[in-house]
Amino acid sequence: MSREPGCSRWLLFAACAHLVFLLPPLRARAFAVSVVSEGAEDETELPVLQNSEKSRTISKIGRELKGIVFVIQSQSNSFHSKRAEDLKRDILKQAVDLGKELPTVLLIHQIDRHEGAWTILPLMRDFSVTYGRNSSWIFFCEEDTRIQVVKLVETLRRFDKSKEWFLGKALYDEESTIIHHYAFAENPTVFKFPDFAAGWALSIPLVNKLAKKLKSEPLKSDFTIDLKHEIALYIWQKGEGPHLTPVPEFCTDDVNSYMVDHCATTFSNFLPLCGEPVNKEDVFVAVKTCRKFHGDRIPVVKQTWEREAALIEYYSDYADISIPTIDLGIPNTDRGHCGKTFAILERFLNHTSPRTPWLVVVDDDTLISIFRLRKLLSCYDPNEPVFLGERYGYGLGTGGYSYITGGGGMVFSRTAVQKLLASKCRCYSMDAPDDMVLGMCFSGLGIPITHSPLFHQARPMDYPKDYLSHQIPVSFHKHWNIDPVKVYFTWLAPNTEVSSNGKKVGYNREDL
Repeated sequence: MSREPGCSRWLLFAACAHLVFLLPPLRARAFAVSVVSEGAEDETELPVLQNSEKSRTISKIGRELKGIVFVIQSQSNSFHSKRAEDLKRDILKQAVDLGKELPTVLLIHQIDRHEGAWTILPLMRDFSVTYGRNSSWIFFCEEDTRIQVVKLVETLRRFDKSKEWFLGKALYDEESTIIHHYAFAENPTVFKFPDFAAGWALSIPLVNKLAKKLKSEPLKSDFTIDLKHEIALYIWQKGEGPHLTPVPEFCTDDVNSYMVDHCATTFSNFLPLCGEPVNKEDVFVAVKTCRKFHGDRIPVVKQTWEREAALIEYYSDYADISIPTIDLGIPNTDRGHCGKTFAILERFLNHTSPRTPWLVVVDDDTLISIFRLRKLLSCYDPNEPVFLGERYGYGLGTGGYSYITGGGGMVFSRTAVQKLLASKCRCYSMDAPDDMVLGMCFSGLGIPITHSPLFHQARPMDYPKDYLSHQIPVSFHKHWNIDPVKVYFTWLAPNTEVSSNGKKVGYNREDL
């Protein structure tokens, strides 16, 4: 019996000794497990941290995007309104990917409280009241501007939103020009104005300042000729306001160009094409002339664009069978030509085929590409009352009207002519300015003017080269101090473009 406790003590010692020898490997395994566990945690935490940082960045961009009010310089014509709606959807779709809060996107043509909404300045007081407290920027763009909203937010972030900023892609005149009233004649390159196609931005403090000024000093009843230049002049206020600040990320390169990686905006259309060009026989061309220009201007038309027109007539105060011209019985006037133009409209409606849907009225010193016009007209419905060309305005700050300036060419759908002549609106005198009377009449009928920047009231040299670089122009006007035949074959002849899909191709143009 006495040996049992000893045996028990020996067994306990042996068990303890065995346990001692086992402990170090257990600790080693425990340490190894601990190391693996900590490494696994680091690998798991890294993506979590990255995702969290990405989420915060996206959230920040979303909040900043909410502070931008987008204003699309849209038009009510069905072709243009659809393009503007498509752009609005694209902006909002990009915004959805950045968060729940969406920016405000406005279409100018839907702001119908102002006849001159397209001239922008009459809207400043409304913008200030509605967005002056909770927004940072008003960003304007055309229907063919394409926007990368993240890059736009990152670009605007560089500018202190609490200060007055006027941002855009800078254009300037290389020489003083009539369309800008020969402003800055000594050095026109010093004054910069925005290319609307690239988009342009006003900070809210500047919007508020402009609104305050407009409240105390209403806009004068005057002409709107080149809106982008006139807005820049108004903002500048002879040195009291800011100059345009050029922004290299605001671009007008083609959206598919290799040069646009840095761009927040691009431009998507140089000459719209919506299916096949309209037939030659669908376009009737009326040329306004008079006897004193039969010898110098009409030969230019015949050397250049006449061959593109299947249906063309020359209207004069003298019947010359060598051209031939048609005497409408309207005496020539030194200005205005309203009586002659309305006689042309009557003749088109009553003496041409009702199956001819389009009328183009041009001056005898208009240079035009009927070939390109037929492409452009493929985008318009002749069953709508369409009045198309380069839009000017008169007295729009005080309830005036818009009109198509005649020199660049005026395009009418037959439907528009029918509605006009069915009304009682006519010339107040035979030498009244025909284009302005037409604008007044269509405004009274509630028929909107449709603007295309591809029509030009002046010569190529009167526009900035960078502005014309993203166009395939349809027309220019005036023979003054130029070789008009050379201008036509350089800028407008069918062989100056190769592409059939409306995209711009290389031009071999000289400085004209």
